[in-house]
Amino acid sequence: MRTIAFHNTRRIASGPLREAALAAREVLERDPGAHVLLFDADTSRRIELDFRGDVEDLLERVDAIERPRPEAASPSRRGPGRPRLGVVAREVTLLPRHWEWLGKQPGGASVALRRLVEQARKAPGNDRREAREIAYRFISQMAGDLPGFEEATRALFAGSEPGFRSATRKWPRDVRAHAFELADRTWAGEAESA
Repeated sequence: MRTIAFHNTRRIASGPLREAALAAREVLERDPGAHVLLFDADTSRRIELDFRGDVEDLLERVDAIERPRPEAASPSRRGPGRPRLGVVAREVTLLPRHWEWLGKQPGGASVALRRLVEQARKAPGNDRREAREIAYRFISQMAGDLPGFEEATRALFAGSEPGFRSATRKWPRDVRAHAFELADRTWAGEAESA
């Protein structure tokens, strides 16, 4: 997992979770009251780690985060679907007219629903929208109290790169640099859709 770690507003690590966790632990050993945050660099989701104990304890916790989680235990009775292919059967509630339309589609309701979902996932703007949400998730946690935050947020969601850059010019260098890296994914989407 690509990780970025901050001590206050200074980036202290960027790379694998193990490296970021060790860098954060080093800061916390020097200053137990330090404010250290770790983020998944691709999603901007916070990574919560317990830094108590020794280095081996910390690395065990890191391994537990990175280890793939087993799927929920499946019941012994096999249900409909194709589990070997990863198909999961779930209940869908639709109006009668929706079921009627789905029933008329080639391949039936399941094929039509899968096709509609795939089309929606590939629709222009979905990647850009997700990139904006990722950038916003980061700036709201790291820059929510900084000057220009509201203006930066408006510019981000309006797709205004100049406005975003202007609003963030007084932010600490490392926070601004990572915010730009994340926001650049949204500008790239703007150029592709133009």
